[in-house]
Amino acid sequence: MDIVNSLPNPAECSELIYDLSGHKFEPEVACDIWIRILDHKWFLSEKLGRDVGTKVAVLDYIENTGAVDEGLISSENAGLLKELGAKMVDQSIWETISESQPPKQIVGKRIVLPLTEVELAQKHGVTPPKTILFFGPPGTGKTHFVKAIAGVLGWWYIEISPSDLMVDGTHAIGANLKRLMEKARNLDEAVIFIDEFEEIAGSRDNASRLDKSITNELLKQVPLLKQYAKRLLLVCATNYIRELDAALLRPGRFDCIIPVGGLDDQGRRTIFEYYLSKTNNPDVDVDRILAMIPLFTPADIEYLFQRVTQVAFERELAQKEDYRLTTELFLQVMPKVRPSLNVDLINDFKEECREFTRY
Repeated sequence: MDIVNSLPNPAECSELIYDLSGHKFEPEVACDIWIRILDHKWFLSEKLGRDVGTKVAVLDYIENTGAVDEGLISSENAGLLKELGAKMVDQSIWETISESQPPKQIVGKRIVLPLTEVELAQKHGVTPPKTILFFGPPGTGKTHFVKAIAGVLGWWYIEISPSDLMVDGTHAIGANLKRLMEKARNLDEAVIFIDEFEEIAGSRDNASRLDKSITNELLKQVPLLKQYAKRLLLVCATNYIRELDAALLRPGRFDCIIPVGGLDDQGRRTIFEYYLSKTNNPDVDVDRILAMIPLFTPADIEYLFQRVTQVAFERELAQKEDYRLTTELFLQVMPKVRPSLNVDLINDFKEECREFTRY
C-alpha cells in the first residue's frame, strides 16, 4: 500500500503514526490526523524545496505544531495552499531582472521594502499595497515579475488563469471567482496572480449580462481582500489595459498600476547572460548579439535560447564530440525568431504609461 497517496483505515492510521513517531492516537481521530500529516508533508517539502519524507513530516507535525491540542491551524492552511496549487519560488529569480529596469525599481521601493522593513514602514505610516496591476505588451515579463516578488519575499505563489475559473462553464465564472477570493482571504504570506485579467474584467460597456456580472463580482471582491490584515498580495496582469472596466482602474481598487515594457540594453544583457550561463562552455560575442535584438522581450530571448540549445544538442549527438555555443550559431538561428515588439506597439505602450501608471 502507498501510505503517502492512499488513506488507510482508522486502525492502520493509528498504527502508522505510532510506528513513525511513537505517539498513540485512538483510531477514530487517527485518520483525521493522518490527512493533516500528508498536507503538512506537502507544506514542508514545498518550503524546503525537497521531499522531507513521511517520518519527518509526522514528527514535525506532532512535536512542533501543537497538533493534538489545537487541531493544527497551519496544517489546515497547508491544505488550502495545496488545493490552490501554491508553489515556493526560488529567490534567485529576482536577480535575473536588471536593476536598470524601471519596474524593478518601482516594485522594490513600493512593494518589497514596505513588506520586508515592516517596523520602519509603520513608523512612517507607509501602507504596503495589497492589490497590484501590471500592464504591457505580450512577452515583456509580467509573470516573471510576479514570481520574482513571491521569491524575494519568500511567500507562496498561486497562479490563477481565466480557464481555471471557467472549469464549470462560463456561467459559473462569477461564483468560482467569489469562492476563490473567499479562500484567498484566509491565507497569509501569499502572492495570488491572475493573468490575462482582461478576460474576466472587461469593460461593462456593451458587454453581455454574464460578462457584466463577472466584472461586478470583481468590483466587490477586490476591496474585501484589501480589508484583511493578513500579508497577502493580489497581482493581476493584462496585455490590453484599455479593455479593462474603468471602475477597476480608479483609485481604491488597485493600489499600484505598474507598466512592464521592453528591455533596455542592461536588461537584455542581464537576461541573455542568465540563459547563457546555463549552456555548455559558450564562445559567444554577447555585445554583437545584443546589438541585433533591440526589440526582443524576455520571452523572445528565452525562446531564442531554446532554439539555439536544441541545435547544439542535436549537433553534438550527431557529431559525437563536444559542441560549444558560438556567435555563428546564434546568427543562424536568430532570423527564425521574430521579435514581439515593434515601433507601433512601443508607441502605444508609452501612451498607456502616461494615461494609466499609478504607484
